[in-house]
Amino acid sequence: MLPTSTTYSELQVAFDTFNASLFDGQLPPCLLTLQREKRTYGYFSAKRFGTRSGQTTDEIALNPEYFAVVPIVEVLQTVAHEMTHLWQSHFGKPGRARYHNAEWADKMESIGLMPSSTGLPGGRRVGDIMADYVVPNGRFAGVVEELLTSRRFGITWFDRFTPQTPLHPVATAAAAAASGIPQEAYAVPASEGVQLIPKTPTLLAAKDRSNRVKYTCNGCGLNAWGKPDIRLGCIACNIELAPAGGDETEPGLVQSTPRRLLQRPRDCGSQQARTGQYMRRKP
Repeated sequence: MLPTSTTYSELQVAFDTFNASLFDGQLPPCLLTLQREKRTYGYFSAKRFGTRSGQTTDEIALNPEYFAVVPIVEVLQTVAHEMTHLWQSHFGKPGRARYHNAEWADKMESIGLMPSSTGLPGGRRVGDIMADYVVPNGRFAGVVEELLTSRRFGITWFDRFTPQTPLHPVATAAAAAASGIPQEAYAVPASEGVQLIPKTPTLLAAKDRSNRVKYTCNGCGLNAWGKPDIRLGCIACNIELAPAGGDETEPGLVQSTPRRLLQRPRDCGSQQARTGQYMRRKP
């Protein structure tokens, strides 16, 4: 079994089935990826990838961290949710930034998913951060039933390092009976033998600032603070900062005499923010 081809072929089957049955085959191909975006089941990013010849394609990303702690129907909801953004990107008018607007909400309802800010009945239909739930006996429910019964769809590989809880309440077997989707679609893989290693919150120790040292540029007077054993430089004067009150004969400390830097520090630049990205996540 080849994990890469198995994983992505399963996701491609879901995409192709939904495209044919829920979107009338209108949607263009896109790149399906797995991304560990915090507190997010998935997202859509328009024209995210390109080729040397200038071609572009959209991205639908799914977060594998949650695959084992939510029912498979939740993963399929995420796929359809992001495909609705793909549809709107090509055939509609997307909302500003991450806003899920009324056009998107209407399309979601038409394919059998009810938009909800809480993932439950009664939530807002539009907003920046949105989830959804299955419309009982709707189009989505019918296609999922076909996927699971006729095509024996499933997910094989699961991320074992998982969050302790899903982003919103997980649908139960009672919901399965009401939705018209087979009950196995609501089974949680973590209860079916997948060996998980839950993530535990990291407790950040309080920073001890009492041992910070003041450093001064003897050229322009620039001040900076840091640990006793670091070395800092002033780019404007091209000299090394001297620690205030340091004993010049003490090993490990920089001499107070201005010291020229050997080279200019690298410009790390800034990471460009994502554009056209819509997420399915918890508020």
